[in-house]
Amino acid sequence: MAVYQAVPLKRTWEVDLEKPLKTFIANTFTECKPEDYATALSDFSKLRNSMIAKSVDKHESALEVLYRYYDQLVAIDCKFPICENQIRINFKWQDAFDRESLFAGKRTLTIASAEYEKVSVLFNVAALQSQVAQSQNHSSDEGLKTSAKLFQQSSGIYAHLKEGILSSVQNEPTPDLHPDALSALASLMLAQGQDCFVRKAMQDKMKSAIIAKLSHQASDLYADALKLLQLDSIRALWPREWIPSVAGKQAAFHSLAEYFESLKCKEKKEFGEELARLKHAKTLMGAAENRGGQFFIFQDMQKKILRGVEAAEKDNNFIYHAKIPELSSLPSIGKASVAKSLPLSSPPLSSNFKDLFEKLVPLAVHQALAAFENSRAEMANVEIARLRESTQLMNSVLASLNLPAAIEDLSGEAVPASVLEKASQVREMGGAAYITRQMTELPELLQRNKEILDDAEKTLNEEQESDDQLRKQFKEKWTRTASEKLTQPLKAEAAKYRSIITNAISADGIVKERYNVHKECIQLLSLSQADIEQALPSMHGTQAGAVGSSGAAVQQLRSLMQQVDGLKAERQVTETQLKETESSTNMTSQLLSALGQDGALSNGEVLSAQQLDAIFSPLRKQVTESIQRQEQILANVQTANTEFTQARSQNQAATSREQKLKDLAAAFDSFCELKHNLEEGTKFYNDLTQLLVKFQSKVIDFCFARKTEKEELMKDLQKAITRQDTSPTPGVLHTGQAAAPGYPAGGYGAGYPSQQPYVPQMPSGYNPYASYPAPAAPAYPPQPQGYPPQQPYPGQPQAQYPGQPQYPPQPPSGYPGYPPYQQ
Repeated sequence: MAVYQAVPLKRTWEVDLEKPLKTFIANTFTECKPEDYATALSDFSKLRNSMIAKSVDKHESALEVLYRYYDQLVAIDCKFPICENQIRINFKWQDAFDRESLFAGKRTLTIASAEYEKVSVLFNVAALQSQVAQSQNHSSDEGLKTSAKLFQQSSGIYAHLKEGILSSVQNEPTPDLHPDALSALASLMLAQGQDCFVRKAMQDKMKSAIIAKLSHQASDLYADALKLLQLDSIRALWPREWIPSVAGKQAAFHSLAEYFESLKCKEKKEFGEELARLKHAKTLMGAAENRGGQFFIFQDMQKKILRGVEAAEKDNNFIYHAKIPELSSLPSIGKASVAKSLPLSSPPLSSNFKDLFEKLVPLAVHQALAAFENSRAEMANVEIARLRESTQLMNSVLASLNLPAAIEDLSGEAVPASVLEKASQVREMGGAAYITRQMTELPELLQRNKEILDDAEKTLNEEQESDDQLRKQFKEKWTRTASEKLTQPLKAEAAKYRSIITNAISADGIVKERYNVHKECIQLLSLSQADIEQALPSMHGTQAGAVGSSGAAVQQLRSLMQQVDGLKAERQVTETQLKETESSTNMTSQLLSALGQDGALSNGEVLSAQQLDAIFSPLRKQVTESIQRQEQILANVQTANTEFTQARSQNQAATSREQKLKDLAAAFDSFCELKHNLEEGTKFYNDLTQLLVKFQSKVIDFCFARKTEKEELMKDLQKAITRQDTSPTPGVLHTGQAAAPGYPAGGYGAGYPSQQPYVPQMPSGYNPYASYPAPAAPAYPPQPQGYPPQQPYPGQPQAQYPGQPQYPPQPPSGYPGYPPYQQ
């Protein structure tokens, strides 16, 4: 017969950890390579399976496996948000005390929550600690030491779970995880820890006074445990031997306290008190035997007490004739509290734990780094936009002055060299045909994205309509979380994508309008030199007389055009520097050092702002100086050009030719800008397609999981109707339904982006696509609340066990001095 009570283990089922976590990593930690985490995912899955298999071994090596798995759960807590609306992995655990009776059914709880998994694993850690402690050789010092240590650790874990169970598992927990049950288990494990110290003191033959105090404390602890075990809410939960055994031990250890105190009295020759305590010990041990029934284990001590009473009575009657005092007048024995509920130590619990995902930074740090990179790109784009807007303004001013073509076209007959160079560049870049082809492809890309988003939104709406219809039909029996709550982040993300597409359509219109304005001249630049020369008006040498009077102005303008070319070259270098800015290597370490114990960053924004300011301050200065130099150059150009054009203003042919050259110069600038915009627009739509495909996949996974959940719930409702039961189902307390066997790889939310999805951005003011930022990651809604309270399980025995009075019992006849414990 077992000396101690061991807590049974919660049963769990295997789950697919690899696919949903792999999808999440691939979509969130995009900088990671598959080989960086493939092995870690496989090992993590094997570790959980090993945890399930090793739990049946009542050995400390099995505890090590549970420790390692729990440590890994804690380590990934800040990296993988496993919950109902993100990485949806359904963890199913059965009540540890479920006897699977025909009427009660299986008590299980299935929740997509890492917190629930940690709570259940910790429960099993404490349970296995009690089983390992129970299986020790209690006749040896080493066995008792190990048992005492494990019982105290188990008590500490159950006390820890009791404090945080309702916040960790926001559904109605299974009975074994009820705070009252956890409190009772913590109290029982502590009492059994003190029990071990009493037995070791007896084996070590310590002084009787010490053993008496230890026993008295053990009796008190068993009394506390008995009071909690017999609460009406949980009394029917325990194995049938627990309450009789604990009730018997409470009286038995009180008996031992009186017995060993009597030995102390004998040593002091206080024979009257010795006999009074021996008789009381005899009465208490009789009560222990009556309470424990077939689970009474103190037969040897009972015989020793009986022999002691007989010997003491004989000696007192024939030798000492001492007066036997009343029990109420006896001094208190005192108590020695040795056993303590050892608090749960901070992870790692395992001595050889190594984080399988140490290469991945915590999600808060990753989000902060992503926000830092987004801010960096945005700040770079702002400065690039300033440069490009200034360059565009400068090109417009020069084009309006027909520079540098005017100072190259002094003869008025040949095509200026700058125009020929621009025409050559246009032809190399594809000419008007390339622009036309690109503009034809954009609507097709747009339509593809619209169709993907429309399909995803339609799927979400259909799922919600189905859920609303069934909720209206079954009312309070339809216990799963409403689709309206779960789909809020998805619908918010869809709305962001819809806004992006709407803005992109507007940008496409701007590009098309700009092309129509310069279409004729772009087509002319796409032709040969002869065609361009033929299209230009001729001045027939009438300009020659003006050249001499404006020679100084021509030289000045040529010098200024060289300065313009130099300024443009410098801006190309500055723009490259802005695009290639990178964070310093210590940015990640700074954010990791700022990470709090709760996994939150307190000053991540401040650190990012300081780093960005250090990076961009010198570059901003360069941009500002470049713009200031441009203003001075243009002022000088205006002055020199006024003098240059005075001699040409009298010739009508020169004016017509100059206007044509201005249009060609403007067309070239427009062509370059249109080409850049259209290429960026094409990339924008292709990147958006990838994001929308991922979003659509996420929606499909969610809807498939909800469909499977719906089918399981419908089956449960049919069973409930058959047996007149309304037990909740997946996601809440339910009767024996396993997790959906056909659950899709990853489930809804696998790979849910925790930071803003990347959408290509171009500098505002230059590229019309640049002003449409990517959608922000949706806020994670709280765990669903409002699950119905736990109902009594039919078929659970409610009657007291035969021979076991309700605690505290009325003092039986001949049982004086029963400790006055309060209900």
